[in-house]
Amino acid sequence: MSSDDRILHRQAALVAGRPAPHIPPRRQPAHRIADDAEAIATAEALARDFAGGAVARDRERRLPLAEIERFSQSGLWAITVPKAYGGAGVSAATLAEVTAIISAADSSIGQIPQNHFYMVEALRLAGTEEQKRHYFSRILDGDRLGNAFTEIGTKTPVDYKTRFAERDGKLLLNGQKFYATGSLFAHIIVAVAKNEAGRVHIVFIDRATPGVDLVDDWSSFGQRSTGSGTVTFDDVEISPFQVVDHEVVFEQPTPMGPLAQIIHAAVQVGIARGAWKETLSYVRAHARPFFELEIEHGYEDPHSIHAVGDVSVRVHAANALLARAGQRLDAAIAAPDAKSVAEASIAVAEVKAYGTEAAQLAATKLIELGGARSTLETYGLDRFWRNARTHSLHDPVRWKYHHVGNYYLNGQLPPRHGAI
Repeated sequence: MSSDDRILHRQAALVAGRPAPHIPPRRQPAHRIADDAEAIATAEALARDFAGGAVARDRERRLPLAEIERFSQSGLWAITVPKAYGGAGVSAATLAEVTAIISAADSSIGQIPQNHFYMVEALRLAGTEEQKRHYFSRILDGDRLGNAFTEIGTKTPVDYKTRFAERDGKLLLNGQKFYATGSLFAHIIVAVAKNEAGRVHIVFIDRATPGVDLVDDWSSFGQRSTGSGTVTFDDVEISPFQVVDHEVVFEQPTPMGPLAQIIHAAVQVGIARGAWKETLSYVRAHARPFFELEIEHGYEDPHSIHAVGDVSVRVHAANALLARAGQRLDAAIAAPDAKSVAEASIAVAEVKAYGTEAAQLAATKLIELGGARSTLETYGLDRFWRNARTHSLHDPVRWKYHHVGNYYLNGQLPPRHGAI
């Protein structure tokens, strides 16, 4: 993209969106989570607070700036930093459960750190010791990583025009990203870019670096407050220390792909939990009985009872699949090889597929059983369906089923990339 094109896009984005919010430097180091149990307890406490403002944030497209600050300062954004570097090194099962707990309260907040955790894993697998010590220390202190992966206008979402190359003795990064979830809240933006040889790398860039431009132009009908807008890099000067080879983590069996995906799966399972919980509460409080029935309350309707039973089974099944996938992923992290990584990938694909469908069913039944009044804007109940549907588009469920079926029927190992 030429400089003139980038200027025109920024002008168009500013018309459609808003300039990125100011993210002040951290005032103090974040709390350090000690273990898995503390991570779960902290997530549950935060979720209770986050749930209260979820409807208003969604309705107003209000970025959860204060909530994200609390989230990262709680220490939860550093829970996957390995113990050898001062982190809690929690299990993948715990990471998934933390994500589901937060997502049940507000799935936009639950999704925002997905790419942060992905990059922590990239550093663990491919970073140098110096890079690990530097960036893990910053993450433990509370710095947040933001995503600058996907581009628009390319053949597929994993085609990258963003490049870095040497010019006049400087290493310069140029390109533009969309769907940049987390970048508006980030202290460090992590860009996927190709070098001059065409090999894919990830580049860690401090937010205030000259040439970095962020615009809040995310206009989707769901996941409204993820801030997944546009990031532009215009002759951004970088150093080799900021660059990590990304292709290397997929050239051999590693847990990189299933770890990325279990967080997305957990977002869907969280939405399913949240919609199911709202259904129980709303139907008990507000649903009216069908006029053909001689009953006193809507929750006595036999068809409603059956539908709630159906959704309950599916949500509980999704919970079990998420826990199972976490266990398989932990086994692959402990002893990565072709077999363990494939088993983890398939288990994660299963919960991603099933959890996505459970979330959409639960969200649909919430409105159906709630009746006409449940559609009123004041309740904001439609956010569950909109969020589940929007988030599901990261990678299609139909291909999850394909890889699962091909694995069990034909013994075909799933491909190694971040979407399986």
